[in-house]
Amino acid sequence: MNTIYDCYTLRNGVEIPCVAYGTYKAAADESSRVIQTAIEAGYRYFDTASFYGTEQYLGDAIQKSGVPRKEYFLASKVWKDEMGYERTKAAFAQSLERLQTDYLDLYMIHWPLPTPGYMDWKQLDVDTWRVLEELYQSKKVRAIGLSNFLPHHIENILQNCDIEPMTNQLEYHPGYAQEAAVQYCKEHDIRVQGWSPLGRGRMFGDPLFSELTEKYRISPAQLCLRFAVQNGVIPLPKSSTMERMKENQDLFSFEISEEDMYRLRTMPQAGWSGEHPDRERVYF
Repeated sequence: MNTIYDCYTLRNGVEIPCVAYGTYKAAADESSRVIQTAIEAGYRYFDTASFYGTEQYLGDAIQKSGVPRKEYFLASKVWKDEMGYERTKAAFAQSLERLQTDYLDLYMIHWPLPTPGYMDWKQLDVDTWRVLEELYQSKKVRAIGLSNFLPHHIENILQNCDIEPMTNQLEYHPGYAQEAAVQYCKEHDIRVQGWSPLGRGRMFGDPLFSELTEKYRISPAQLCLRFAVQNGVIPLPKSSTMERMKENQDLFSFEISEEDMYRLRTMPQAGWSGEHPDRERVYF
């Protein structure tokens, strides 16, 4: 990978860019301004979700950009309270309407459980996945995937599907690299995407970060994003200024050594969001 436009090839042949722009909280001012800036900065892969409340603003920004729809890679997700066969169909239709498009490049189940301790999650996931398969077969989506699914959740899908998941989004950054889940996905040809790739900046004061940012003459954010790229994970950074957006794309002029990659992969847990699909959220 040499630029943010270079792509991985999913199991079905669809190409997915190696870096995306995450739109969570990207429209806090209730406008498409920040997303328009991201388009101007060069981003073409945009990750959204019904839960984010940014689909409408992303759709507006794309319409205003003058860039053809086919040049974008658009991904969205069905939320916890939209799961199930009929609800998922309705949720997808609403997402298309808000995004002002007639297809998505990637559609995902946002979480495997609607609430921690939900007993019938296996059947709910299978029913929801069936809709994604139908959307894929009808060419309304080019690829289908998961988000926040751990190996035991994915196993349930694999045992009950006709079309296997092509992607999985996980919280992913130094200090929370979820090695077991990432390795499982790699073994099953499921491309991992990393949300919160900067760990909310909570690791930036770590001595290892200070050492490596000085060594490679980069920012802590660039260190995190390059860490993901070198591990074959698609980072989903978000930022609100052109300067930071450009910095977050400058990941290909340096390479982290193998030794330093191991140090980052094995550093003590840090930066965890507190989110876990099977448990109540932890607040710090």
